[in-house]
Amino acid sequence: MIENHYKLVLETALLCSDEPLSMNELTRLYGDEVSPENIITWLNELQRDWSEKGMELVNIATGWRFQSRLSMREYLDRLTVEKPPKYSRAVMETLAIIAYRQPVTRGEIEEIRGVTVSTQIIRQLEDRVWIEVIGHKDTIGRPALYATTKQFLDDMSIPNLQSLPSLEEGVIVDQIAQQVINFEGTLLDTANDDFEEQEEPQTQDLALDELNQEELTHDASLKIDITTESSIDEKNKTHD
Repeated sequence: MIENHYKLVLETALLCSDEPLSMNELTRLYGDEVSPENIITWLNELQRDWSEKGMELVNIATGWRFQSRLSMREYLDRLTVEKPPKYSRAVMETLAIIAYRQPVTRGEIEEIRGVTVSTQIIRQLEDRVWIEVIGHKDTIGRPALYATTKQFLDDMSIPNLQSLPSLEEGVIVDQIAQQVINFEGTLLDTANDDFEEQEEPQTQDLALDELNQEELTHDASLKIDITTESSIDEKNKTHD
């Protein structure tokens, strides 16, 4: 009976919190009365309890939280007067490359995409706190190394980068980028996006579904074997 009470305390705390709660914070709910193992057991039970409801309990980078399911977003968005932000295809391509190949330089992103990455795109991702500079590459010019943030993981509703969908399983970067947008309740709209890149007519922007044909690595642990259909000449085209 007392375990049911502790589980109710846990559920209430998570529902009332405006921010994700870490294990340390959840442990403080009970003092020394229960162990972290007990809390994990109750968390798993709560996930099952809410499995058929409009909200779900998820474990993300900064802790545990309740959030609405994606299937509910189109209805909840009707309550929001403010127009959601729009992200261009170029922004989503850049974000996906950073997520799967981090740490990565701007030049390396441009090599994969086949076009120049504008400063506005980098700034937009930094302003959204999805990417950050974590160092500089030991090469000529010491270019900045970009990586994703905990905020990015939280918005993707995943605890770590290893939880990203695997490209080896046939999930293309286009779908991964769309998952970020779905979380925000927005639609990918490139037609009127102020942050869209301007590219010269002779430069062909690589499609997102070609990214799963490039060999991307994440800390030498996330590897994707690919075969690119792009020719060497195509990579040498003039960039903006």
